[in-house]
Amino acid sequence: MMYRSICILHLGVALIAFALPAVKPAFAADDAEPSSPVDRDKMNKRFDDEIELLTALIGKSPKSVDLYSRRGDANFFRGKFAEAVADYEQMVKLEPGLEQQHWRKGIAYFYDKRYKDAAKQFEIYHSFDNVDRENGIWRYLSQTKALGREKARQGLLKYDKDDREPFPDVYRLFSGEMAGDEVLKRINDAKITAQQRKIRLFYAELYIGLNEFVEGRLESAEEHLKQAVNNDWGAKAEGGPGYMWHVARVHHQLLVDARSKKN
Repeated sequence: MMYRSICILHLGVALIAFALPAVKPAFAADDAEPSSPVDRDKMNKRFDDEIELLTALIGKSPKSVDLYSRRGDANFFRGKFAEAVADYEQMVKLEPGLEQQHWRKGIAYFYDKRYKDAAKQFEIYHSFDNVDRENGIWRYLSQTKALGREKARQGLLKYDKDDREPFPDVYRLFSGEMAGDEVLKRINDAKITAQQRKIRLFYAELYIGLNEFVEGRLESAEEHLKQAVNNDWGAKAEGGPGYMWHVARVHHQLLVDARSKKN
């Protein structure tokens, strides 16, 4: 799973953390309303400080994969997508074995508008984990931007094994077998705990929003991504889920900024 591989990529951070100045973990968010302008400024300052600190540390340890990993994340969360790509690519240059599991590089490619490179990265990841439909979704999103919806649907990765909820239903959204409203209704009707519902709704709102984005329905995309950003489970998550919360936050802000420029 994506959340599992990010733990592998960051394993060394814990091992060297005692030797580094304190840097607040990039994944979890403290702010109650992360999409508000005040919180945005506070969060941007936090990532600017982290980038500055990590850049200084990289100057002293230029072969540290962990430092490039952490700066790549901070750059991505700051909306500096080309810089995030460069850091993630440097990780692979230093340690080629990371290439197969590096889905974060694929997401950075997507936001840097290198859609073909993104699709290729998610194809590589599929050879590492052929169960995780979340990866297949990102490949579909990348191919839709690069080739159009019909070719992207024709090229959807096939999955034979079970996956965590709500990804089987979400995947049907991208194959055209289910509408976004149906995905949400099935989650809300499911006999599950409130916490499980929050988790499923976070992912559903995120990926419905991303689907609306690639389909060009930007107002709907903005609303669904806002729901993902305001999901308190996602906002407090760490690891892969925490990374995806920041994806929702960054993308939502891009849409808000683009709309503001038009008005």
